[in-house]
Amino acid sequence: VAITARTVNSGEQREHSSTISSTDVTPLPGSLSETAALIHDAGQEALAVPADLLDRASLGAAVATVLGQWERIDLVVHNGRYIGPGHMDRFLDTPIELLEHQLEANVVAPLVLNRLILPSMIEHGGGTLVNITSASGYGDPTKPAGDGGWGMGYGISKGAFQRIAGFLAVELGDQGIRCYNVQPGLIATERIGQDMAKFGISNQGAPPEVVARVVGWLATDDEAAAFNGRTIEAQWFCHDRKLLDGWDGPKQTANNIRYDEAAANLTAFETRWEGAG
Repeated sequence: VAITARTVNSGEQREHSSTISSTDVTPLPGSLSETAALIHDAGQEALAVPADLLDRASLGAAVATVLGQWERIDLVVHNGRYIGPGHMDRFLDTPIELLEHQLEANVVAPLVLNRLILPSMIEHGGGTLVNITSASGYGDPTKPAGDGGWGMGYGISKGAFQRIAGFLAVELGDQGIRCYNVQPGLIATERIGQDMAKFGISNQGAPPEVVARVVGWLATDDEAAAFNGRTIEAQWFCHDRKLLDGWDGPKQTANNIRYDEAAANLTAFETRWEGAG
């Protein structure tokens, strides 16, 4: 398993401010070295390749390192996104360049990686791309950013990111390429717990294992081909297929209710589109 992020060792300071009004470089939990150790403890080989979504040269170096080490990449999970000022600011308080940073990190960087990885995937008979998306890409916040909602840059970048899977499935599906959107809903994470409470974002989401089990199913189950190019609502998908033992299923929090409504609207749109097509 090759893993990539900015933080190599625990305790490193990285910019993760949420607004332009403050600067936060306090260490966040998690690092490449710690994650690699967990993978090794599970009996697998790990390759840590540091990279930054806003640094295209680092993305190219990361892909070159993995292909140089293992010659092929079978599965890519795009789980990174922009962390920095602007994503929890309101539109009139957000400089345009910060919106551009989010579009670069959340949309363009995955496309850069795909362009570098897909030729090798196709050469080896195919592969799988999984985009960890967000309902903010097709649903509106119930409250403004800072009061329980999120900034426009996050929503518009996730909206663009949402469109990638369908295009790749149509253009490259016959060459063995599968591309899926996995919409996680509210997930309990270390960063939400550390940074987001002051913005009205609860850390009472589903466990991260929910997303992992759905990605694992898409990467390995023969039935997954039927979902190529589609959006998977991870919490409901995981619960319906009983992919995570001991998990009771999605909680009807305010965020999840809105996500559910957005998902229903997306499904209705896809149905109308297929009928028109």
